[in-house]
Amino acid sequence: METTSSNSQAALNVMKNVAHAIVGKDTVILRVFLAILARGHILIEDIPGVGKTTLAVAFSKALALKYSRIQFTPDILPSDVTGFSIYDKDTGRMSYMPGAVMCNLFLADELNRATSRTQSALLEAMEEGQVTVDGVTYEIPQPFIVIATQNPVGAAGTQLLPDSQVDRFMVRLSLGYPSPNDELSLLKRKQGSTLLDLVETVLTGAEIERMREDVDKVYVDPAILNYIVALVSETRRHRDLTLGASPRASLALTAISRAMAYVQGRDYVTPKDITPLISDTLAHRLILKPGYDSEGITTKKVLDSIVRSVREPKIG
Repeated sequence: METTSSNSQAALNVMKNVAHAIVGKDTVILRVFLAILARGHILIEDIPGVGKTTLAVAFSKALALKYSRIQFTPDILPSDVTGFSIYDKDTGRMSYMPGAVMCNLFLADELNRATSRTQSALLEAMEEGQVTVDGVTYEIPQPFIVIATQNPVGAAGTQLLPDSQVDRFMVRLSLGYPSPNDELSLLKRKQGSTLLDLVETVLTGAEIERMREDVDKVYVDPAILNYIVALVSETRRHRDLTLGASPRASLALTAISRAMAYVQGRDYVTPKDITPLISDTLAHRLILKPGYDSEGITTKKVLDSIVRSVREPKIG
């Protein structure tokens, strides 16, 4: 594994460069980078115009990743995502025409405006890093990251993403409006150039893959694993929830906690790496009982109560 100081410095350089284009959202930038290091995918739920697309492009530039984007609408087909086969008259064989997903960083913009059939075309790519077209499987280049955006539920032309797809996103984030000072800084930076012009390449895809391998080696004490299992188990029997977190959520929380330790220059996980990530990693996997949202209960509040009820382990 690299020295801890170089880990932290590389991560800091990436986030500083992305922050040139996304002003005042350092926490969101950190969460996205942690998910990338943990081999996860990112779901961003927010209103239009707050910088979701800019965030994805900034990361692709800072990490020298091949970038592709689809603006999802009801007429987008699964083959637009995965690719399709076409007859080649010169060879007399069917040739594969790659879809938009054949890249390193795929932006699925406004995913919840697509039909369920098109949404499901992403499932194999997200879970297995491959697509199957006409019975033939094609590997997607690595690293492969999906950043999907969705408009708030109830916005015009949207529909709910299926639970099976939401569960495949390691984190769900929201940018939100900038503060007045950050918005003023944004306007000043915008003068005479685009914000993305300020982003420089810091790492390559190969370096990200090496960092991911290092993240996989970060030590997780058995007491930490028991703590994660206890947190997730509590969601499955909480009185305010009809659906708790899946085992995939436990794996995601463990992986992103490793990434948090890594960027802080440690080769072991502590409880303090876990607790800031619980809401972003688990909240979108939970379903409240009917009518509870009208009473002011949210999945985040439920998770906060669970964190308070589960004792943090002591690590020697």
